[in-house]
Amino acid sequence: MSGEQDLARLRRRMAPLLHGELYVYCCFESFTLPDGLQPLSTVREAEGLTAVVSKQDALALGAAFVFESRLITLTIHSSLDAVGLTALVAGELASQGIACNVIAGYHHDHLLVPATRADDAMQVLSGLSSY
Repeated sequence: MSGEQDLARLRRRMAPLLHGELYVYCCFESFTLPDGLQPLSTVREAEGLTAVVSKQDALALGAAFVFESRLITLTIHSSLDAVGLTALVAGELASQGIACNVIAGYHHDHLLVPATRADDAMQVLSGLSSY
């Protein structure tokens, strides 16, 4: 199954789900994750390996971190080549002053928003889904 591509259906059926855990961003200049660390996501950059991890794991490791966030999953199976969903969602959140970092998974899009604005983000996304 390749996922939904129609923007109108994606918007109406995105069904955002707010997860309870706090996430943070860490950078490992050695390009190696500490043993046992299970990141939500990683990105290899010239400066090091960025890892999105639970705040609890970062604290347990004593790792430096930034951007305390909450994870929102758009539960519709969106196609990786669907056009406009990321722009629509990020634009609506931006219009309310809410930062949004998007991670595209095989099945779903995942949004990391500031922990203090997670409920606001859910209201924006729910409103976006209703029209």
